[in-house]
Amino acid sequence: MSIRCLAIPTPFVVGRVNCYLIEDDPLTLVDAGPNSATSLTALEAALGEHGCKVDELERIVVTHQHIDHIGLVDILATRSGAEVCALDLLAPWLADYKAQMEANDRFSAEIMLRNGIPQDVVHALRAVTASFRAWGAPAQVTRALAEGELLEFDSRRWRVLHRPGHSPSDTVFFDEGSGEMFGGDHLIKHISSNPLISKPLGGQASERPRALMIYLDSLRKTRDMELSVVYAGHGEQVEDHSALIDERFKMHKRRAGKLHKLIAERPRNAYELAQAMWGNVAVTQAYLTLSEVLGHVDLLLDEGHVRQEEHDGVAYFEAC
Repeated sequence: MSIRCLAIPTPFVVGRVNCYLIEDDPLTLVDAGPNSATSLTALEAALGEHGCKVDELERIVVTHQHIDHIGLVDILATRSGAEVCALDLLAPWLADYKAQMEANDRFSAEIMLRNGIPQDVVHALRAVTASFRAWGAPAQVTRALAEGELLEFDSRRWRVLHRPGHSPSDTVFFDEGSGEMFGGDHLIKHISSNPLISKPLGGQASERPRALMIYLDSLRKTRDMELSVVYAGHGEQVEDHSALIDERFKMHKRRAGKLHKLIAERPRNAYELAQAMWGNVAVTQAYLTLSEVLGHVDLLLDEGHVRQEEHDGVAYFEAC
């Protein structure tokens, strides 16, 4: 029984997304690519190279909620009749995709304004994210998976493990027999997965989610596992997960240190810190860089190196 990596094009900076064909019973596809004719044609061709058609799929497994992974799920499930498996917490989100994306945009706008991003930049970014929604689509989960549940095949069994951080719904699937893990975007070899601040699944947060700290906790759990390989959502597979995770821990510590030096110079808000770190990128990719800054500031707050003050509804950080 074979595992086939199908690299499907996306319109996003990250490039191709890896979908995985599991040649087992049931015939399974892990993730589905974005909702576009180009991606669908590429996926059909990739399946065909392995003697498979869309209508032969029996199961579709979703690793997390991002649009480059979920866009074609409904089309593929409708054509094939495949069951759709996803984390139980994600199922209602997928079913109500449009409203959930709109709610997340409102949530993100509030965070941007509170952290110093100008109103005109926020409006521009919301227009951009609204235009991206068509790359995703709602999907009905027919088998909701609980944390720790086993997903059975004829010749393998996957343990379902919730590993939030990159998104609230990140789910990895661990083959306890072989040590293989399907990691989605939880761990990627060539780039650090972005712990984006997102609206929590199932409701509003009373406080801003500390996405990076959540992600680091998830990485610690993964580091302690005995894995032979991690099949990643982008790029090459990971064959030494512990060493890679250790590198990521060091990288995040270095970045927190750089931010601490900037805050020590004078109090700044998160948008000012992002501009000091990345220049104009902090405007063109404002929410991504804001999430990066706030994630590392959370580490500094937790360690007592900085404190937060508020001026005219905007959060500022100063050294202790």
